[in-house]
Amino acid sequence: MSKQPDNGTRRVILGEERVFYDGYWIKSYEPPSDTLETKRRLIQALTRRLFNHVEHGINIPGSRLDEARAAYTAETDPERKRVNGAMLAGALFNRAADIFTCLVELQSAGVEIGPDNSLMRECGHCLLEALDLGKMVRHRSGDEGIDELWGEPFKAFSMTIEDFYDSRYLKIAMTMRDIDRIAVVLKDTFADSRQMTDIAPKIDGLADAAKRKCEILRTDPAIFDVWPTFAVAIDRLGHMSPVLPRDASAEAMREAMEGLALLRDGTELIGSIVRARVPMPKSTREFIDRCLLFRMTFFGAPAIASNADTTLCPPASCQDDLLEV
Repeated sequence: MSKQPDNGTRRVILGEERVFYDGYWIKSYEPPSDTLETKRRLIQALTRRLFNHVEHGINIPGSRLDEARAAYTAETDPERKRVNGAMLAGALFNRAADIFTCLVELQSAGVEIGPDNSLMRECGHCLLEALDLGKMVRHRSGDEGIDELWGEPFKAFSMTIEDFYDSRYLKIAMTMRDIDRIAVVLKDTFADSRQMTDIAPKIDGLADAAKRKCEILRTDPAIFDVWPTFAVAIDRLGHMSPVLPRDASAEAMREAMEGLALLRDGTELIGSIVRARVPMPKSTREFIDRCLLFRMTFFGAPAIASNADTTLCPPASCQDDLLEV
Protein backbone atom coordinates (compact mmCIF):
# COMPACT_ATOMS: atom_id res chain seq x y z
CA MET A 1 0.00 0.00 0.00
CA SER A 2 1.40 3.39 -0.99
CA LYS A 3 2.35 5.88 1.71
CA GLN A 4 -0.12 8.68 2.32
CA PRO A 5 1.19 12.05 1.11
CA ASP A 6 2.34 14.63 3.63
CA ASN A 7 0.02 17.51 4.45
CA GLY A 8 0.69 20.37 2.06
CA THR A 9 1.60 18.11 -0.89
CA ARG A 10 0.41 19.67 -4.16
CA ARG A 11 -0.47 17.87 -7.37
CA VAL A 12 -2.43 18.56 -10.54
CA ILE A 13 -5.50 16.31 -10.74
CA LEU A 14 -7.91 16.53 -13.69
CA GLY A 15 -6.35 19.82 -14.67
CA GLU A 16 -6.78 21.40 -11.21
CA GLU A 17 -4.06 22.04 -8.68
CA ARG A 18 -4.95 20.35 -5.41
CA VAL A 19 -3.34 20.28 -2.00
CA PHE A 20 -3.44 17.30 0.37
CA TYR A 21 -4.57 17.68 3.98
CA ASP A 22 -5.66 14.90 6.36
CA GLY A 23 -6.86 12.46 3.70
CA TYR A 24 -8.40 14.92 1.25
CA TRP A 25 -7.18 16.48 -2.00
CA ILE A 26 -8.57 20.02 -1.87
CA LYS A 27 -8.71 22.47 -4.75
CA SER A 28 -6.07 25.13 -4.13
CA TYR A 29 -5.88 28.76 -5.21
CA GLU A 30 -3.00 31.14 -5.75
CA PRO A 31 -2.93 33.46 -2.71
CA PRO A 32 -3.10 37.20 -3.43
CA SER A 33 -0.21 39.55 -2.69
CA ASP A 34 0.58 40.01 1.00
CA THR A 35 -0.24 43.71 1.49
CA LEU A 36 -2.21 45.72 4.03
CA GLU A 37 -4.89 46.32 1.40
CA THR A 38 -5.22 42.57 0.82
CA LYS A 39 -5.45 41.96 4.56
CA ARG A 40 -8.06 44.72 4.91
CA ARG A 41 -10.27 43.17 2.24
CA LEU A 42 -9.75 39.70 3.69
CA ILE A 43 -10.59 40.77 7.25
CA GLN A 44 -13.70 42.61 6.04
CA ALA A 45 -14.84 39.57 4.04
CA LEU A 46 -14.22 37.22 6.97
CA THR A 47 -16.09 39.54 9.32
CA ARG A 48 -19.10 39.73 6.98
CA ARG A 49 -19.05 35.95 6.63
CA LEU A 50 -18.87 35.55 10.38
CA PHE A 51 -21.93 37.72 10.99
CA ASN A 52 -23.85 35.77 8.31
CA HIS A 53 -23.50 32.55 10.30
CA VAL A 54 -23.98 33.62 13.91
CA GLU A 55 -26.98 34.70 15.95
CA HIS A 56 -28.80 37.90 15.06
CA GLY A 57 -28.28 41.23 16.79
CA ILE A 58 -24.53 41.17 17.47
CA ASN A 59 -23.26 43.13 14.44
CA ILE A 60 -22.57 46.23 16.53
CA PRO A 61 -20.69 49.11 14.87
CA GLY A 62 -17.16 49.69 16.12
CA SER A 63 -18.13 53.26 17.02
CA ARG A 64 -20.35 51.85 19.79
CA LEU A 65 -17.61 49.76 21.39
CA ASP A 66 -17.63 51.73 24.66
CA GLU A 67 -21.41 51.35 24.99
CA ALA A 68 -21.20 47.62 24.30
CA ARG A 69 -18.44 47.19 26.87
CA ALA A 70 -20.34 49.16 29.53
CA ALA A 71 -23.48 47.07 28.99
CA TYR A 72 -21.50 43.83 29.22
CA THR A 73 -19.71 44.94 32.39
CA ALA A 74 -22.93 46.07 34.09
CA GLU A 75 -25.02 42.99 33.26
CA THR A 76 -25.39 40.44 36.08
CA ASP A 77 -27.89 37.95 34.67
CA PRO A 78 -25.82 35.08 33.15
CA GLU A 79 -28.06 34.54 30.12
CA ARG A 80 -28.26 38.24 29.28
CA LYS A 81 -24.52 38.64 29.94
CA ARG A 82 -23.80 35.98 27.32
CA VAL A 83 -25.73 37.97 24.74
CA ASN A 84 -24.06 41.21 25.80
CA GLY A 85 -20.71 39.45 25.48
CA ALA A 86 -21.59 38.40 21.95
CA MET A 87 -22.55 42.00 21.13
CA LEU A 88 -19.24 43.24 22.56
CA ALA A 89 -17.39 40.70 20.42
CA GLY A 90 -19.19 42.02 17.35
CA ALA A 91 -18.26 45.60 18.19
CA LEU A 92 -14.62 44.59 18.70
CA PHE A 93 -14.48 42.91 15.31
CA ASN A 94 -15.95 45.96 13.62
CA ARG A 95 -13.58 48.29 15.50
CA ALA A 96 -10.63 46.18 14.29
CA ALA A 97 -11.92 46.40 10.72
CA ASP A 98 -12.31 50.18 11.07
CA ILE A 99 -8.74 50.53 12.34
CA PHE A 100 -7.37 48.42 9.52
CA THR A 101 -9.20 50.56 6.97
CA CYS A 102 -7.55 53.65 8.45
CA LEU A 103 -4.15 51.97 8.31
CA VAL A 104 -4.58 51.17 4.63
CA GLU A 105 -5.61 54.75 3.90
CA LEU A 106 -2.55 56.06 5.75
CA GLN A 107 -0.30 53.70 3.85
CA SER A 108 -1.79 54.77 0.52
CA ALA A 109 -1.01 58.38 1.52
CA GLY A 110 2.66 57.46 1.92
CA VAL A 111 2.77 56.85 5.69
CA GLU A 112 4.93 53.86 6.57
CA ILE A 113 3.05 51.38 8.76
CA GLY A 114 5.24 48.98 10.74
CA PRO A 115 4.16 45.98 12.82
CA ASP A 116 4.86 47.95 16.03
CA ASN A 117 2.54 50.79 15.01
CA SER A 118 0.18 51.65 17.88
CA LEU A 119 -2.88 51.26 15.65
CA MET A 120 -1.66 47.84 14.53
CA ARG A 121 -1.31 46.82 18.17
CA GLU A 122 -4.77 48.17 18.98
CA CYS A 123 -6.22 46.23 16.04
CA GLY A 124 -4.59 43.04 17.30
CA HIS A 125 -5.88 43.60 20.83
CA CYS A 126 -9.44 44.06 19.54
CA LEU A 127 -9.27 40.84 17.54
CA LEU A 128 -7.80 38.89 20.45
CA GLU A 129 -10.48 40.08 22.87
CA ALA A 130 -13.19 39.32 20.32
CA LEU A 131 -11.70 35.86 19.87
CA ASP A 132 -11.95 35.23 23.61
CA LEU A 133 -15.54 36.49 23.78
CA GLY A 134 -16.44 34.42 20.72
CA LYS A 135 -17.00 31.40 22.97
CA MET A 136 -20.26 33.06 24.01
CA VAL A 137 -21.55 33.38 20.45
CA ARG A 138 -23.88 30.80 18.95
CA HIS A 139 -24.38 29.62 15.40
CA ARG A 140 -27.53 31.05 13.83
CA SER A 141 -29.22 27.68 14.31
CA GLY A 142 -28.81 28.18 18.07
CA ASP A 143 -27.24 24.74 18.48
CA GLU A 144 -23.65 25.60 19.29
CA GLY A 145 -20.92 28.13 19.25
CA ILE A 146 -18.82 28.35 16.12
CA ASP A 147 -15.40 29.21 17.48
CA GLU A 148 -13.63 28.32 14.24
CA LEU A 149 -15.12 31.34 12.46
CA TRP A 150 -14.12 33.74 15.21
CA GLY A 151 -10.47 32.85 14.93
CA GLU A 152 -10.18 33.57 11.23
CA PRO A 153 -10.02 37.40 11.24
CA PHE A 154 -7.22 37.28 13.82
CA LYS A 155 -5.38 34.67 11.75
CA ALA A 156 -5.70 36.90 8.69
CA PHE A 157 -4.27 39.78 10.73
CA SER A 158 -1.38 37.88 12.30
CA MET A 159 -0.37 35.44 9.53
CA THR A 160 1.02 35.93 6.07
CA ILE A 161 -1.66 35.58 3.40
CA GLU A 162 -0.06 32.37 2.16
CA ASP A 163 -0.04 30.83 5.65
CA PHE A 164 -3.64 31.87 6.15
CA TYR A 165 -4.67 30.09 2.95
CA ASP A 166 -2.83 26.96 4.10
CA SER A 167 -4.64 27.06 7.45
CA ARG A 168 -7.95 27.24 5.58
CA TYR A 169 -7.16 24.09 3.60
CA LEU A 170 -6.65 22.20 6.86
CA LYS A 171 -9.97 23.54 8.15
CA ILE A 172 -11.72 22.51 4.93
CA ALA A 173 -10.34 18.98 5.33
CA MET A 174 -11.79 18.86 8.85
CA THR A 175 -15.11 20.12 7.46
CA MET A 176 -15.11 17.42 4.77
CA ARG A 177 -14.48 14.79 7.43
CA ASP A 178 -17.56 15.91 9.38
CA ILE A 179 -19.63 15.72 6.17
CA ASP A 180 -18.37 12.18 5.55
CA ARG A 181 -19.09 11.15 9.14
CA ILE A 182 -22.68 12.37 8.85
CA ALA A 183 -23.12 10.62 5.49
CA VAL A 184 -21.75 7.31 6.82
CA VAL A 185 -23.98 7.31 9.87
CA LEU A 186 -27.06 8.33 7.83
CA LYS A 187 -26.55 5.45 5.41
CA ASP A 188 -26.05 3.01 8.26
CA THR A 189 -29.10 4.36 10.09
CA PHE A 190 -31.45 3.68 7.17
CA ALA A 191 -29.68 0.61 5.77
CA ASP A 192 -32.38 -1.77 7.08
CA SER A 193 -35.32 0.57 6.53
CA ARG A 194 -38.18 -0.60 4.32
CA GLN A 195 -39.65 2.88 4.40
CA MET A 196 -36.65 4.82 3.08
CA THR A 197 -35.49 2.79 0.09
CA ASP A 198 -32.68 3.65 -2.36
CA ILE A 199 -31.50 6.38 0.00
CA ALA A 200 -27.76 5.62 -0.06
CA PRO A 201 -27.10 7.08 -3.56
CA LYS A 202 -28.84 10.31 -2.58
CA ILE A 203 -26.78 10.57 0.61
CA ASP A 204 -23.58 9.93 -1.35
CA GLY A 205 -24.62 12.52 -3.92
CA LEU A 206 -25.17 15.12 -1.22
CA ALA A 207 -21.87 14.33 0.52
CA ASP A 208 -19.91 14.61 -2.74
CA ALA A 209 -21.64 17.87 -3.72
CA ALA A 210 -21.17 19.28 -0.21
CA LYS A 211 -17.44 18.55 -0.16
CA ARG A 212 -17.06 20.06 -3.62
CA LYS A 213 -18.89 23.20 -2.47
CA CYS A 214 -16.60 23.50 0.58
CA GLU A 215 -13.48 23.80 -1.55
CA ILE A 216 -14.78 26.25 -4.17
CA LEU A 217 -14.48 30.02 -3.82
CA ARG A 218 -17.49 32.07 -4.85
CA THR A 219 -15.30 33.87 -7.40
CA ASP A 220 -14.44 30.56 -9.12
CA PRO A 221 -16.30 30.13 -12.47
CA ALA A 222 -17.03 26.55 -11.39
CA ILE A 223 -19.50 27.92 -8.81
CA PHE A 224 -22.20 28.01 -11.52
CA ASP A 225 -21.97 24.23 -11.74
CA VAL A 226 -21.07 23.41 -8.14
CA TRP A 227 -23.80 25.38 -6.35
CA PRO A 228 -26.74 24.07 -8.45
CA THR A 229 -25.46 20.51 -7.97
CA PHE A 230 -25.35 21.01 -4.21
CA ALA A 231 -28.75 22.74 -4.07
CA VAL A 232 -30.41 19.94 -6.06
CA ALA A 233 -28.76 17.26 -3.89
CA ILE A 234 -30.13 19.00 -0.78
CA ASP A 235 -33.63 19.07 -2.29
CA ARG A 236 -33.56 15.44 -3.41
CA LEU A 237 -32.63 14.13 0.01
CA GLY A 238 -34.71 16.61 1.97
CA HIS A 239 -37.89 15.80 0.03
CA MET A 240 -37.78 12.03 0.36
CA SER A 241 -40.99 10.42 1.61
CA PRO A 242 -41.34 7.13 3.48
CA VAL A 243 -43.09 4.18 1.83
CA LEU A 244 -46.00 3.22 4.09
CA PRO A 245 -48.91 0.80 3.62
CA ARG A 246 -52.42 2.17 4.05
CA ASP A 247 -52.90 0.17 7.24
CA ALA A 248 -49.55 1.20 8.75
CA SER A 249 -49.22 0.49 12.46
CA ALA A 250 -48.64 3.16 15.07
CA GLU A 251 -45.05 1.95 15.40
CA ALA A 252 -44.51 2.26 11.64
CA MET A 253 -45.98 5.76 11.69
CA ARG A 254 -43.66 6.70 14.53
CA GLU A 255 -40.67 5.34 12.62
CA ALA A 256 -41.70 7.35 9.56
CA MET A 257 -42.12 10.61 11.48
CA GLU A 258 -38.86 10.28 13.40
CA GLY A 259 -37.00 9.10 10.31
CA LEU A 260 -38.19 12.09 8.29
CA ALA A 261 -37.19 14.48 11.06
CA LEU A 262 -33.77 12.85 11.28
CA LEU A 263 -33.25 13.05 7.53
CA ARG A 264 -34.36 16.67 7.41
CA ASP A 265 -32.13 17.66 10.32
CA GLY A 266 -29.14 15.83 8.85
CA THR A 267 -29.62 17.57 5.53
CA GLU A 268 -29.87 20.95 7.26
CA LEU A 269 -26.76 20.22 9.34
CA ILE A 270 -24.72 19.41 6.24
CA GLY A 271 -26.02 22.62 4.67
CA SER A 272 -24.97 24.65 7.72
CA ILE A 273 -21.50 23.09 7.74
CA VAL A 274 -21.03 23.73 4.03
CA ARG A 275 -22.11 27.35 4.22
CA ALA A 276 -19.86 28.04 7.21
CA ARG A 277 -17.01 25.95 5.72
CA VAL A 278 -15.87 24.97 9.20
CA PRO A 279 -16.57 21.83 11.26
CA MET A 280 -19.44 21.91 13.76
CA PRO A 281 -18.33 19.18 16.18
CA LYS A 282 -21.01 19.59 18.84
CA SER A 283 -23.91 19.49 16.37
CA THR A 284 -22.29 16.64 14.45
CA ARG A 285 -21.74 14.58 17.60
CA GLU A 286 -25.30 15.17 18.83
CA PHE A 287 -26.76 14.28 15.44
CA ILE A 288 -24.77 11.05 15.27
CA ASP A 289 -26.05 10.13 18.74
CA ARG A 290 -29.63 10.71 17.54
CA CYS A 291 -29.02 8.47 14.53
CA LEU A 292 -27.65 5.69 16.70
CA LEU A 293 -30.63 5.92 19.05
CA PHE A 294 -33.06 5.83 16.10
CA ARG A 295 -31.40 2.75 14.63
CA MET A 296 -31.27 0.99 17.99
CA THR A 297 -34.96 1.74 18.55
CA PHE A 298 -36.27 0.53 15.20
CA PHE A 299 -33.64 -1.80 13.69
CA GLY A 300 -31.32 -3.01 16.44
CA ALA A 301 -27.62 -2.46 17.07
CA PRO A 302 -25.73 -0.34 14.52
CA ALA A 303 -23.03 -1.79 12.33
CA ILE A 304 -20.54 1.00 13.01
CA ALA A 305 -18.77 2.23 16.13
CA SER A 306 -20.87 4.37 18.44
CA ASN A 307 -18.72 7.44 17.94
CA ALA A 308 -18.87 7.15 14.13
CA ASP A 309 -15.22 8.11 14.02
CA THR A 310 -14.75 7.26 10.36
CA THR A 311 -11.54 7.94 8.52
CA LEU A 312 -12.42 8.11 4.86
CA CYS A 313 -10.16 8.25 1.84
CA PRO A 314 -10.29 10.98 -0.80
CA PRO A 315 -12.87 10.53 -3.58
CA ALA A 316 -12.15 7.51 -5.77
CA SER A 317 -11.83 9.69 -8.86
CA CYS A 318 -8.94 11.59 -7.29
CA GLN A 319 -7.30 8.36 -6.15
CA ASP A 320 -7.42 6.97 -9.71
CA ASP A 321 -5.98 10.15 -11.16
CA LEU A 322 -3.09 10.07 -8.70
CA LEU A 323 -1.99 6.72 -10.06
CA GLU A 324 -1.33 8.46 -13.36
CA VAL A 325 0.55 11.46 -11.95
